[in-house]
Order: sequence, then structure tokens, then C-alpha cells
Amino acid sequence: MELSTKNQSRWLVLGVMCISLFIISIDATVLNLALPSIAADFKATTGELQWVVDAYTLIFASLLITTGALGDRYGRKRFLIIGLALFGVGSLGAALSVSTIMLIGCRALLGLAGALIMPSTLSILIDVYREGKQRAKAIAIWSSIFSIGAGIGPIIGGLLISAFHWSSVFYLNLPVVVIGILGCVLYVPESKDARTPKPDFPGVAFSFVGVVSLVYAMILVGEKGWSAPMVWVSFAIAVIFITGFILWEKHSTNPMLPLEFFKNKNFTGANVSLTISAFAMMGCMYLYSQYFQTIEGFTPIKAALCMLPMTPFVFTSTMLSVRVNRKLGTKLTMSIGLILSGLSAFLFSQTAGLHINYWIVLLVLFLNGFGIGLTMSPATTAIMNSLPPNRAGIGSAMNDTTRQLGGALGVAILGALMNGIYRSDVGVLAGQSGLAGGVMDSISGSVQSAMVAARGLAPELANLVELTSQQAFVNGMKEAFLVASIAMVFAAVMAMIILPNKEEHKVVLSAALEE
Repeated sequence: MELSTKNQSRWLVLGVMCISLFIISIDATVLNLALPSIAADFKATTGELQWVVDAYTLIFASLLITTGALGDRYGRKRFLIIGLALFGVGSLGAALSVSTIMLIGCRALLGLAGALIMPSTLSILIDVYREGKQRAKAIAIWSSIFSIGAGIGPIIGGLLISAFHWSSVFYLNLPVVVIGILGCVLYVPESKDARTPKPDFPGVAFSFVGVVSLVYAMILVGEKGWSAPMVWVSFAIAVIFITGFILWEKHSTNPMLPLEFFKNKNFTGANVSLTISAFAMMGCMYLYSQYFQTIEGFTPIKAALCMLPMTPFVFTSTMLSVRVNRKLGTKLTMSIGLILSGLSAFLFSQTAGLHINYWIVLLVLFLNGFGIGLTMSPATTAIMNSLPPNRAGIGSAMNDTTRQLGGALGVAILGALMNGIYRSDVGVLAGQSGLAGGVMDSISGSVQSAMVAARGLAPELANLVELTSQQAFVNGMKEAFLVASIAMVFAAVMAMIILPNKEEHKVVLSAALEE
């Protein structure tokens, strides 16, 4: 009876953690559909809309390691409740925003709240689930919830915006926050470790400035291209501070991220593979949405529905990954997943055109969904099992940070590759009569602006501009997907090289840290 009660309590904790994670996963995708309405209300520029999205990512990715370490020392449940409360405040502020600047500020607050929530959820699960099989199952469910939230987020957003105001996508968070806080208070035990080193504030400062500069540089690449001087200034600052962080952590008596962690092949191999796979996956997702809406001409809701089948594929393969990982080991399971995702990107790069058969899209989504499920959950389990219990927050933060930074790099680099080919291919229109300099600048700016510019042209010329710009986008997108497929194969190779045949027990690392 006592064992049954304990198991029930653990599953209640898992439920609360999934609810807390769900609002983050939805928030990451639901905003995209609200941007046109926000632009109309506030007369926002494209750059301002970019910052509405990126303010969240910038703060979120920059603070994950810091908040994970602080949660280990001062209490993971405490940090989770604080994060949920701040998420509620930020959501309410965003919904009530009267200007773009106010909305950007509230999005930054949401990024801080997300950085407090996400590592806390996983580190609490690691503390509650001590037995290997149950822990792996809990992590698989945790991973699948993030994918499910990201998959249905655009659909929820589209329905809310159609029925109500764009602010409803932020009001949606409020009841979920209340449920999450109540669940934490009633069911979640506090967990912390007094042996956790004191906060490494110089390390925090180095990592914060370094990661902010790196992410900011990635954002600038997407906005202004690689030739912008500020891009290289930001990269230089990132290199200086990240190098300073490494040197400080190497000699600090209480390092925020002990470099000894990277001696564990599970920790290093899983993080390297996650970074590369997130690079390819997020870059592809960024282009999928534009392709369906701009080239196929789908509405945002229809485009979201086209992508929806990937969600059950991810969920199914994530749950299946527990058994596969137990039989084959992390190395083979992750490698198979990465190869499947790479195959999906390669297939799309070879079949996409101005129109594509949806059965091919379903096959691409099936391969990618199963690849994601077989990659993410085993990688997360490998990272968390490679660390001592008192540094679970660091492990969770590293798991999340690699995804965020890899994704930011993917969107920036694959987006830049696509844009470079697009600008080159639409250059053939420069000699056409009737295309003044200003119109040609719009056409070269993006396929979306080209479609808008075509509306003011004569029918025959408009048709030429539309077809040329759409084909140019498809050409660039196909090259980007080809590069993504190569990156996935490279990630699989790295997993095979770095990950050990048998998972290293985290006690080994604990002993190394004590020496």
C-alpha cells in the first residue's frame, strides 16, 4: 500500500512538471501566428517583430545554466514556483501591452521565467525518480510533452486569434500557471543539495555576456547578413567572454560548470549530438512554415495542420525509445534517430518544388518525427545519468541550452544560406523593364515582400516576379535542407565516435569531482 501511494505521488509530480513545461513549449510556437495582428495594432516594423520573438530566446538561452546551478543550491521547487509566477506576470503584461516596446520587455521577462522553469522541471524529476527504468520513462514523457506543445501551439494560436484578439494567446497562459503553482505547492517535494558549490558569480557574468553576445550575433545574421560589422563585433565579444568563462571555470574553486563533466563521454557525446541535431531540426522547422504559407499559399492554420501529424509520430517514437535504448544502448539509438531525421531532410530537399504531393510530406514528417523521438529522450537521459545528483540542475540546463543555441545557429545559418541563393536567383529580374530600384529592392528582400511588390505590377510582369521569387526561395530552401541532412549524418557519426558502448555511471563522475 505504501509503495502504491509513493508511485501515485511520483506520477502526480510528473503531471505537474509536464503542465509547467507545456506552457513553455506552447509559448515557443503560438506567438508566430499572432505577429501579423500585432504589427497591425502597433504599426510595428519587421525589426520590432523580430525582437518580439527574439527577446524571449535571448534571455532564455543565456540564463539556463545559471538558473540551473542556483536551483541546485537554493531549491528547485522554489525556483519553479518563482518561474511560474513570473511567467504569469509576463503573460499578463504582454496581453495588456500598449506598445511594441512594452511587449518586447514582457517577452524578455517571459524568457527569464522560462529559464527558471525548464531546468527545474527536469532536475525535480531526476530527484523524484531514482530507479533507472522509471526515470527513463519519466524523461521520455517529459520530452514528448515539449514536442506535443510545440506541435499544437500554432493550431491553438490560430483558433484563438480567429475567435478573439491576439492578446488571447497570452491570457491562455494564466490558468495554466495557476494550476502549475497549486500543483507544486500540493504535490512537489523540495529538493536541493547543501554540498552544491556557492554561486560562481564571475562565471555567471562571463557565461551571460558570452551567450547573450553569441545569440545576439545569430539574430543579427538573420536580420542583416554576415557582412554587417555589428555581427562580427558581437561574435568577437562572444569569443572573448566564452573563452574567459572557460579559463575562469578551469581555475575556480567553485565552478558553475565543472569542466570535469566533459570527461564523461555520455555527457559530451549527448550534448554535441544534441547541438548539431537542434541546428538542423530548428533550421528546417523555420523553413517549413514559410514554404507552406508562402509557396503553397496555405493559411497559417492550414499550414499548422499540415505539420500536425509529426506530433503523434514524435510522441510514439519517444515512448518507444525507452525500450529501444534499453536494448541497443544510447549510442545506437541516437544514431538511428539522427539518420532518420537526416533522411527526412534529404528526401524533402530532393522532392520539394512549387507544389509537393502531401503523401511525400507525410513520409518526411514520419521520418523526422521518429528521428526526433529516438534522439532527444535518450540524449537527455544520458546527460542526466552522467552527473552527480547535486548537479542535476546543471545537467538539465545544459540539455536545454544545447537545444536553444543549436536551434539559433540553425535558423541563422540555414536561413542565411537560403537567402543568399534566393537573392542570387532573383537577380535575373534586374534587367526587366518596369522594375524600378525600389521594387527590385523589395523583391530581393524576401519572397514575402516580392509577393507584395508583385501586386502593384502589370499582370504579366507580376506573374513573372511571383514565379521567379517563389522558385528562388525553393532553390535556396532545398540547398538548406541538403546541408541540414549532412549535419544530421555528421551528428550521428559524432554520437558513434564519442558515446561509449556502455553508459558510464554518474558515481564515477562524482568520485572524479571529489578528488
